[in-house]
Amino acid sequence: MDFISSKWAELEGPEIRRWAVADFAARRRQAISDAFPGRQIILQSGEPKVRSNDSDYRYRPDTAFTHMTGWGSATVPGSVLVIDSTSSQAQATLYLLPTAGKNTDEFFANPAIGEFWVGPRPTLKDVETQLGIRTKDIKDFKKDKKTWPNFLDIEDQELEVALSTLRFIKDEYELRELRTAVQITADGFSAVVRSLPQAARQQRGERVVETAFYSTARQQGYELGYETIAASGPHACILHWTKNDGDVKAGDLILVDAGAEVDSLYTADITRTIPVNGKYSDEQLWMYNTVLEAADAAFAVVKPGIKFREIHNAAIAVIARRVAELGILPVTAEEALESDNQHHRRYMVHGTSHHLGLDVHDCAQARREMYQDGTLEAGMVFTIEPGLYFHQNDLTVPEAYRGIGIRIEDNVLVTGTGSENLSAMIPRTPQEIESWYEYELLGGAG
Repeated sequence: MDFISSKWAELEGPEIRRWAVADFAARRRQAISDAFPGRQIILQSGEPKVRSNDSDYRYRPDTAFTHMTGWGSATVPGSVLVIDSTSSQAQATLYLLPTAGKNTDEFFANPAIGEFWVGPRPTLKDVETQLGIRTKDIKDFKKDKKTWPNFLDIEDQELEVALSTLRFIKDEYELRELRTAVQITADGFSAVVRSLPQAARQQRGERVVETAFYSTARQQGYELGYETIAASGPHACILHWTKNDGDVKAGDLILVDAGAEVDSLYTADITRTIPVNGKYSDEQLWMYNTVLEAADAAFAVVKPGIKFREIHNAAIAVIARRVAELGILPVTAEEALESDNQHHRRYMVHGTSHHLGLDVHDCAQARREMYQDGTLEAGMVFTIEPGLYFHQNDLTVPEAYRGIGIRIEDNVLVTGTGSENLSAMIPRTPQEIESWYEYELLGGAG
């Protein structure tokens, strides 16, 4: 062992500097400390999840832990953040497992933490500099915890709700990260369009599309924000289709719902429905324009002061009216929208919007009065994603429309006076998408 652990030169790494997120995360910790005075708040990053035997899934730390530290994809598994709110100024300590360096027996012997196996990680001092949080060895955590008679952890529902609610309003750092995630996602969708000819030539072409997006997300970001939906033909009517094992056929549409997650762990969430051969049929175009009209109606109402649920109400009113015009509702559009009826939900069962951030469905533990019944404020980010789905075996629908599913999803920032479509750079009208197809595949002018 002396031979193995000796005669190793020191490697020069990048200069360790304070990260831009540090000051933002400190303000978040102060806000949660102010909400629970006199307590110690314990947030754990979590351990890796086993995929099979000694193989783990790619590690992703707990969302609340990430929001309070800003550590993101660099997080050391099994770390613990303690926010001490027993004084007016929040004090934080981050407990983590140091790398087993060359001066330890585990350098070569421990494949989980040995530097020989996993490479060097930042030291406690490095992390303290990067995040602006005092650090201690994780072995001290249990001993220190015994001195805290009044601690809270994520098992406390009030704390869980408060942590989730705090994420409604994104700060400047979060908005930068979300913009980056959206831009990478836009690049991923361009790769999706370019992949369509290959996808149409081989079996399980949906996976060609899925992996085209993943390649961009992984190269430019950290991971996927969620499992990609690449749903061609009638699969587009299956809302949570992630098998992605179907064929991609000319004449069909492919609905792609995908988002890239960046190293800070913020994610985009975009959907586009694209003709495999670059042109919409008349029936596809009618359905697409219906969903586009619903999305535009939702965008039109977004501004500070309205209720979150008004976004859905604006979109679904269009869906109900348009399907009534097609003659497939047993009642009028107005009657269908009544709370005791809801006939239109046969064709669009999901909501129009959800908050977006560190989680693809962010702030999900917030109370209903702060979410669906909450009031929009500047700095909120969410999706607008109406859809229309005519299943291939739905006998209420004219035969020419059966098996067509459409969804258009964008990521929206509430501004001081209205909204900003963060994903506006991704083509969304039928004309834009057909031109996009030509530009990516046929060398057209776009």
